[in-house]
Amino acid sequence: MDELIQSLIESGTLRTRSIIKAFRRIDRADFVRPEDAPAAYADEALPIGHGQTISQPTVVAFMLELLQPKEGDSILDVGSGSGWTTALLGQMVGANGEVRGVEIVPELVEFGQRNLVKYDCPNVEIVQAHENELGLPEDAPFDKILISAAAEEVPRRLLDQLANGGRMVVPVGNDVWLFKKSATGEFENKKFEGFAFVPLLNKENE
Repeated sequence: MDELIQSLIESGTLRTRSIIKAFRRIDRADFVRPEDAPAAYADEALPIGHGQTISQPTVVAFMLELLQPKEGDSILDVGSGSGWTTALLGQMVGANGEVRGVEIVPELVEFGQRNLVKYDCPNVEIVQAHENELGLPEDAPFDKILISAAAEEVPRRLLDQLANGGRMVVPVGNDVWLFKKSATGEFENKKFEGFAFVPLLNKENE
């Protein structure tokens, strides 16, 4: 694990102290399937079943650096899968923050929940995603929103769940987008090209 983290730091992918600390505290090996344990620290995506993956560490680090989670934040983690990003976010928001992971595949909801139990995460949970609704509009707004699967287009329903002053990081096709919402509710965005993600299973993105 140390070698992987050091390589992410040396490449400039990991830069923020709190994110580096979370990577060191939350062991990726606790979130992979037993048969994939030998590859837990490889910088590659690994299958977790049901056509889904635990994302490549480089990609997770890149997206978290864009998201910039802070202590005390309320964060929505869409497509929580193995629970690794959910746990990383929980480490960063601390005792005064909260992280809500949502996952549409019931077996992966259970998988992620089992993995979270390995850590003391009282402010973190993974719940079943609504069949025809993205995110958790009833619990909005969120300070930060992270989406770990590719939408076909920008998910406007999730932008509506972002608090003023917040950030959302979302893959759209093979690109990663960062959305910043101003204090007055206006958006600015930036696109980063050259990625590959599994598709966001809930297609209700309008």
